[in-house]
Amino acid sequence: MDLHMTELERDIIREILNIGLARAADSFASIAQETVLLEVPSLDLVPGTSVLERVKVYEKDHVVIQSDIKGEFNGSTLMFFSGQHVQRLSRVCLRLTKPESVEIDELQESLLLEISNIITGALVTQLANILKANIYGAPPIAPKGHLDSSLTRLVTQNPLFQPMVFSVITQFSDKNNSVELPLMLFFDRETFVKILDIIRTYDFLNGQQAAR
Repeated sequence: MDLHMTELERDIIREILNIGLARAADSFASIAQETVLLEVPSLDLVPGTSVLERVKVYEKDHVVIQSDIKGEFNGSTLMFFSGQHVQRLSRVCLRLTKPESVEIDELQESLLLEISNIITGALVTQLANILKANIYGAPPIAPKGHLDSSLTRLVTQNPLFQPMVFSVITQFSDKNNSVELPLMLFFDRETFVKILDIIRTYDFLNGQQAAR
């Protein structure tokens, strides 16, 4: 069973995510004390193994923070903090002068977890409001080692139906230094079907259910 979405449906999903990410960008800007520039997210329906390959690339030189999305949707957000971000956020939020590095101590890890919690919370709240869904972000974690095991369930569910992962990759850019803060949001196949069904049965222009 293949999944398809029209260009209009893709545009609607992109706009919904833009609204949610804009709130997340505002939250991050207040923490980082910088103007945050948000790039338009890319939308992909890709095999789960491809997502894991993308994650492995970021893992090499970023601190990874994961927060699961629970409730009516099943998914995760991943935030990737570079050494530059860790250094700046440590200085701004903790008043600590640290070298640029992704080797972090407990205090820095707690800071990144809280930042991810705030940003993911802002994003998930907007998605819940727009899609009229009962969803929430679970407390974030900093996975130790490779992420393969913690993400396996999202890419191996329903193996007989060739599960696909709906991924969004965007960047929050520091205006002065152009330091990217990649954020990846992805849902499993069942959740993606739910999102498409909501879009196809809801008149977003008039704010009411469309006739079936």
